Amino acid sequence: MYTGGERQTERSRGWERAGARESMLVLTVSHTVVEHYRNLWNFVRVLHEKEEDGTSICNPTTCPKMSAGKNHSYTWLNRNHEPVELPAYEYMTLMQRWMSGKMDDPALFPTDPDTVSFAIHPEYTSNAAQQGGDEWLGARSGFPKQLGGTCQLIFRQIFRVYAHLYWDHFVEPFYHLNLEKQLNSCFSHFILTATTLEMLQPSELEPMQYLIDLWAADGTFPPESRPYSYANVERGRYIQSLGTAV
Repeated sequence: MYTGGERQTERSRGWERAGARESMLVLTVSHTVVEHYRNLWNFVRVLHEKEEDGTSICNPTTCPKMSAGKNHSYTWLNRNHEPVELPAYEYMTLMQRWMSGKMDDPALFPTDPDTVSFAIHPEYTSNAAQQGGDEWLGARSGFPKQLGGTCQLIFRQIFRVYAHLYWDHFVEPFYHLNLEKQLNSCFSHFILTATTLEMLQPSELEPMQYLIDLWAADGTFPPESRPYSYANVERGRYIQSLGTAV
């Protein structure tokens, strides 16, 4: 039997454990989103390098819009918050600027150890969790309310860039520069991370679904992984057989 004080102590320990788990999750999300952003932009730099004629591989002529195959294209919100189509080069440039601004903002991505903690943050102990107040992932450890949503937006934008790279630039330049293995490694790791952390939903993966099917079939995604559960493994095996036949 617990006394009243013992029950309160046990509740406090439970809140502390929950706060620590939340903090670890938020730290994982915020750390991995920065890691994947850096990985991606190593590939984007290749597209932005100038050719002898002064143009880049990805330019308004070759890529007049931000697309991923014939059935998927992405728009950017202008100053009036209206969706507009932009050349892929311009879209990625604006996106990079937006992402950098978010990740360099200490109010959004805290770097001061005095403002975040694995334990329940002192400013929040009295009570959000206990009294059902305004609560969000990481709140009890001092993480800002908008961090989770911003990370999800960044993951979504990173996926869009990867999708464009695969559909429009996989052969030229990445295959011709022998960079396809590095690209596949970074993208498969990104998909595993984004789906495990629920930063991307199955419907958002559609432009790259065939590749996800293939990677589920060839063992890149293990059966217990979330992207494997999103895959059509039989179709992946069929795609794999086509590659073997060739």
